Amino acid sequence: MSTAPHHPALTAEALMRKAPVIPVLTIDKVEDAVPLAKALVAGGLPVLEVTLRTQTALEAIAAIAASVPDAIIGAGTIRSAAQAQQARQAGARFLVSPGTTPLLVTCFKALDIPVLPGCSTASEAMYLAEEGFHCLKFFPAEAAGGIPFLKSLSAPLPDLKFCPTGGIDLQKAPSWLALANVLCVGGSWVTPADALKDKNWAKIEQLAADASRLGR
Repeated sequence: MSTAPHHPALTAEALMRKAPVIPVLTIDKVEDAVPLAKALVAGGLPVLEVTLRTQTALEAIAAIAASVPDAIIGAGTIRSAAQAQQARQAGARFLVSPGTTPLLVTCFKALDIPVLPGCSTASEAMYLAEEGFHCLKFFPAEAAGGIPFLKSLSAPLPDLKFCPTGGIDLQKAPSWLALANVLCVGGSWVTPADALKDKNWAKIEQLAADASRLGR
């Protein structure tokens, strides 16, 4: 029997509108997960993406899901259906992929949680829209054409909304957030490596607070 807490249903768009920045987290030490999440939530960033790039990622997701009720914890770098299922079982409330294959689309459509499938071209965005996904991750944002590219998609694809991720920092974020088809951005600048290493949660909370004030 599942002991996961019950949460009200959340759509991908509602998720993206919760805060202007979704922190993209790479967690190496499970003991860092809960204080890190608490600092980010206290700073005003409740939606957290833990990337499945470390051995401890799933354990970190489970720890945050169990101990930080105000966090909306999700899993990023989803590359397979197996990873999607594992993340869901660990407590992830949303999923993010760097790109999207037909197999992943099938898996995502079968799950009962919001998904931000990744894309980097107009064709990929159109394919995902055909499959019913209208809130997408644009990755790698800066390398894949940046602001001019995403801005140029707004006229032909007006029904799509994006979370650009990749190469975005505090200075660049406002220009991205000014785009009509961008609801939020993803970024790792709110959790710098030195602050994580030093367990400087106060610094991370301050960086989150600065990020939470970004917007239109």
